[in-house]
Amino acid sequence: MEKRTIHNTRIGDFLNDAVRQSNSTLTSNLKVYNDPVHGHIQLNPACQCIVDTPQFQRLRYLKQLGMVYYVYPGAAHNRFEHSLGTCYLAGVFVRILKQNQPFLGISDKDILCVEIAGLCHDLGHGILSHFFDQEFLPSVKEGKNDAKEKQETEEKEGTKETKETNIKHESISVRMFRHLINENRLMEDDGKLRNFGIDDDDIAFIEEQISGDSSYLEGEWKYKGRGKEKAYLYEIVSNKRNGIDVDKFDYFARDCHHLGFKNNFDYFRYMKFARVIEVDRQMQICIREKEMSNLYNMFYTRFTLHKKAYQHKVKCAIEAMVNDALIKANEFILFKGTSGEYRMSECSQDMEAFSQLTDNVLFKILYSPDPRLKESRDLIERIFKRDLYKTVYESYPVAADEMTTDKISKIQHEIITIAGESGKTLKPKDFVVGFANLDFGMKKNNPTERLNVYHKDDINNGTQLRSEHVSTILSPNKFSEKIIRVFSCTKDKATNDAIVCASKEWFDRNVTKFNQPSSSMHVSDNVVKND
Repeated sequence: MEKRTIHNTRIGDFLNDAVRQSNSTLTSNLKVYNDPVHGHIQLNPACQCIVDTPQFQRLRYLKQLGMVYYVYPGAAHNRFEHSLGTCYLAGVFVRILKQNQPFLGISDKDILCVEIAGLCHDLGHGILSHFFDQEFLPSVKEGKNDAKEKQETEEKEGTKETKETNIKHESISVRMFRHLINENRLMEDDGKLRNFGIDDDDIAFIEEQISGDSSYLEGEWKYKGRGKEKAYLYEIVSNKRNGIDVDKFDYFARDCHHLGFKNNFDYFRYMKFARVIEVDRQMQICIREKEMSNLYNMFYTRFTLHKKAYQHKVKCAIEAMVNDALIKANEFILFKGTSGEYRMSECSQDMEAFSQLTDNVLFKILYSPDPRLKESRDLIERIFKRDLYKTVYESYPVAADEMTTDKISKIQHEIITIAGESGKTLKPKDFVVGFANLDFGMKKNNPTERLNVYHKDDINNGTQLRSEHVSTILSPNKFSEKIIRVFSCTKDKATNDAIVCASKEWFDRNVTKFNQPSSSMHVSDNVVKND
């Protein structure tokens, strides 16, 4: 706690000095929040007029970590406070760049636009945050809202079409941002944002930062909000070059704080040593070479958070139950939009309907008297009574290249077939197969090798520093892995036994594909205590 207090003081002193040096109306009358992670943070009044809207206040009702809260009771924080923290750190970072390199020509309006992008980057999150666009929407898209027996038949006949949803929370965030502006008249002639000097190019700049298009990395400049000479500004909120951005700085610190984990990454030190350098005809953020070990702390923190919290087996089991409950309820819970009523899976088509989509939908189902929601109610009641799907099988880490998400249904079908060979009957509704994806944020790639560095005696020359030049100890030689899990949905002991036996046999038959010894597979007891 003492270290965090000193850390917050350093940032606060810097930002207060930066504000005092500016006479612009954009930095006057700042609102102060007492944040548990960053201390007293200041918010520009232009940002505050966005915060004071129903569309932004909705973020108070979206858990930052979804059902991790049901495993770690401290993880009760929401997207609202993370958005404030990201806005704050975005302002800190861009002001440091401006102070250290005044010739970059960073204006007060540039700073404000970066802050607004940080503030609004998560407006498009749905129920339980990432669960909505990463689990629920793909499940509905793949047709899981039909009976699972029908899915089994289609797979056997080879007629099941592989479909993936292209809906991501970033694209919804852009549309929600536009909806927020229009509904609250912020950009009309007398609108609050317009009065702060924000124009249409600035709105485009903000939206481009939120969407995070990576085409500029290939040398093609499609952005309209700012010119290529300010490409580095697009690497502050959502960095598609290497994933090092203030969004992660905040959620690493915030999630560790609420989970009770230690965060060894010093994001303020990283920002202080950051420098904009032209490399390969692109203006990009580079870092002092000696800070690479600090960056490995950041990516190891990410790995730890995913392994111990974000993809904890109990959390995944609970979200599988929520997913089944919402799929069953999807046809019967409607949200009123501007052009009619929408199912949960359709709300991303209409931002008025999407504005009503929060974690509260679980209680809407739980307390509904509608008999059509009985199956969904029963599943949610099981969660609250801690009668959860059980993790009956779990592998040790396997090569990520071998296991892709589209193979989940195939694995499930093969386990059913193996059970049938032993005279056991299993159905898709009896169990769920899932993957835990663990990496440094860029799948099999090393993100640190996409960050150029400079040296103390040559601060205007950015070069690549390979991982082995940093340390042969700190740097891993692989950057992604997967853990395969099987969850039982039933309480029947005989069915659980059949799932365990068939899962073990499947792994024994396929283990050579993963270059793992057969002893590396872990079989749980028939019923595993999920606490």
